[in-house]
Amino acid sequence: MDLGAFGRIAAGVTSTLVVAGVLPIAGLLRVDDQQAGTSHRDHRGRNRLIALLAAGLLVAACSADGRSTGSPPVPPDPTATTIKGTVPAAPKVPTTAPPRSASAVTMGADRLAAQLTTAETAIRDPATPASKLPALGRSQQQAYRTLVRHPRLIPDVLAQLPPTLRRTVKANLVAGSELHKLNRPARRLPRWRIVAPAPAAQLLAAYRAAEAKLAVPWEYLAAIHLVETRTGRIRGTSSAGAQGPMQFLPSTWRRYGHGGDIQATGDAILAAARLLAANGAPADMAGALYAYNPSRRYVRAVSAYASQLRANPRAFLGYYHWQVFYGDTLLPEGYPVRPPIPAPG
Repeated sequence: MDLGAFGRIAAGVTSTLVVAGVLPIAGLLRVDDQQAGTSHRDHRGRNRLIALLAAGLLVAACSADGRSTGSPPVPPDPTATTIKGTVPAAPKVPTTAPPRSASAVTMGADRLAAQLTTAETAIRDPATPASKLPALGRSQQQAYRTLVRHPRLIPDVLAQLPPTLRRTVKANLVAGSELHKLNRPARRLPRWRIVAPAPAAQLLAAYRAAEAKLAVPWEYLAAIHLVETRTGRIRGTSSAGAQGPMQFLPSTWRRYGHGGDIQATGDAILAAARLLAANGAPADMAGALYAYNPSRRYVRAVSAYASQLRANPRAFLGYYHWQVFYGDTLLPEGYPVRPPIPAPG
């Protein structure tokens, strides 16, 4: 699968030092209250002793290592991993550190809303020159990656979008979030080659030819191709042994490949259509997608991208230019000859 092949977002802790000392003291107080035969002088003496013990425990707790137990260390973020890999745990910082200012959050949301409005509008505009589409697609992808990793920005971004784009952005965020949760990268970069995909027009023709032959909507074939290998950029075998642009296991290919080449784009797209058709497509696309990859997250992600292609086929011209990220590392076309690049924050 893409980035898994393509890709496989805190609980706090509180100190028990003071509590551990105070609870026994509270127990002593309850015992004293229950002793009806205790003299007034003995009672006062015990109270003074309890107060001294409590004070000593509190001083020790507050002065240990020079830190206050009211400011516990921040634990690692349990979701700080992406596609089959592990990101270093969040550094320990004092809880007294000032939170990110509202203005900084607002500025980030402003920028992302403007970035998505520009990219999504231009991609769908037939007047946009083809030469501008690569930059628009990559800008679009970068904005979605940022929002998936910083979901607190999403409400502010959605509020600033034109109403006509909100459904589009929500669908792409659903897909990105599901894939982010589904895939986890390994520690080592994969033994893939990243190549330029076939021309967009050629891919669209192959998707539509498969639809004409097997009645599987081309939008789902394109969405699978996007998720599995970024429309054919990834050349290599997945950790599960899947191969080719549509990521077939050799055993599955023998059933649906009909003697074709597992590495050939046209043959692989037709084989994908055969698999989907054999498992309920087009009447039950969710069931067919689950047969392709038995994960509800995968089904939701592919369905979300397909919905955007149905709404406007030009959306493919943005997705077509999305690049290959392995976790937080960009694998550019030409990798491994061209070195990997740390992804922008």
